[in-house]
Amino acid sequence: MRVLMPVPDHDFDVTEVAVPWRLLTRAGHEVVFATERAGTRPAADPRLLTGVLFGQLGADDEPKTFYEQLTAAPEFAAALAWSDLDVTEYDGLLLPGGHAPGMRQYLGSAELQEQVRKFWALGRPVGAICHGVLVLARTRDPATGRSVLSGRRTTCLPKYMERTAYFATAWRLGRYYRTYPAYVEDEVRAALADPAAQFERGPRELSRRGTETDDTAAFVVEDGTYLSARWPGDAYLFARRYLDLLARPTDA
Repeated sequence: MRVLMPVPDHDFDVTEVAVPWRLLTRAGHEVVFATERAGTRPAADPRLLTGVLFGQLGADDEPKTFYEQLTAAPEFAAALAWSDLDVTEYDGLLLPGGHAPGMRQYLGSAELQEQVRKFWALGRPVGAICHGVLVLARTRDPATGRSVLSGRRTTCLPKYMERTAYFATAWRLGRYYRTYPAYVEDEVRAALADPAAQFERGPRELSRRGTETDDTAAFVVEDGTYLSARWPGDAYLFARRYLDLLARPTDA
C-alpha cells in the first residue's frame, strides 16, 4: 500500500516521522513524502537530534537511527509538491507533528488542507500525531463549514505537556515550544462539536515513552478510520495501530 506523509521543509519531529516510516516500510508499505515545493529535501528539527537543552529532551537513540536511515532513502529525496498530489492514489495519510517555527509552513497551509479534505472524504485511514492533529482541526468540510474533526473522538498534544516544556525552556529558548499563541489542545477542542465527550487527554505523562516492545506509557485514540496520538512517546504504538487500520478493508 502507498501512504502519503506531508511534511514541512524543516523542523518536523524526528520520532513522529522516522518511527512510522520505519515500521511502515518494514511491513512492506511505500511511504511517499510531500512538501510545499517538489524536489525539496526536508529536514527534521535539528535540536531533537542533538538535544534541546543541555543534551536533553531530544529524540531517543533508536528513532535517531531510523531518521539517519530515512535521510539515505530515495523516497526522502523525491518529495512531491502538495499542489501536485492526486490523493486518490494513496491508501493512507499520515500527519506527523513538530513544534519548532518551521512547522507553521505545514500546519497553516490552505493548499495542504484542501488536499487533506479530499483525502478525508475518501474514508481511508488517516493518522495524526501531536501538532499534526492541527492540520485536521483546521481542515473544513465545505458542506458544513466545520472542521472534519467536528464529530470525531481525538487526542493531540495535551496542554499540560506543551505548557510544561515551554516553562522549562523559555529562559533559554524563548517560544521554541509554543508554535502558536493558542495551545494545540485548545484549538483542537474548539474544532469539536462536543469537546467534553470527544477529546481524550490520556494518562498524565511527561517523560516515559513507549518503545517497540513496551506500550505502557503510550496512548492513542481510534475512531473508525481515524487514529490520533499525543506526542513522540506514542509513536511506536501509533505506527502499529496505523498498520492495523491499513490492513482492514474499507468501502473506498
